[in-house]
Amino acid sequence: MKLTDDFDMRGDFELKIYRKGVLVEHVLEENLILKRAKVLMAHAAKDEAGGVFINRIAFGTSSTPADPDDTALTSAYVKNIGAHTYPASGQIKFNWTLSTAEANGKTIREFGLMLSDGSLFARKVRGAIEKDDDISLVGSWTIKF
Repeated sequence: MKLTDDFDMRGDFELKIYRKGVLVEHVLEENLILKRAKVLMAHAAKDEAGGVFINRIAFGTSSTPADPDDTALTSAYVKNIGAHTYPASGQIKFNWTLSTAEANGKTIREFGLMLSDGSLFARKVRGAIEKDDDISLVGSWTIKF
């Protein structure tokens, strides 16, 4: 039997885009979990993560493809995550919203889960959303171990 260093952690990114309260797009896709996440999980297993945990969602403007070494989003609008649940064994789901009053004028192309120390845990890039005061976003990010 061969033991490997592979750590199979992945994420499911769900996004609902509303215009004037009407659902106009629904996306459910896998996303990139960054290398930093593997290090954090190893430290958390020994309670050595220093109180670092996922607590924010970020909305950025870059269309550069996601890479495991990413560390930040471009021109990010950052806000606290609404709530989290445990939908199944080995899963944690973070729920978030972006209201009609937030990030207006921003061209959103990237999303990120942020840690309490300000670093990036996961990143998702997609087509542009021209955020205006008639658009709201509702979503979730499920991390699967």
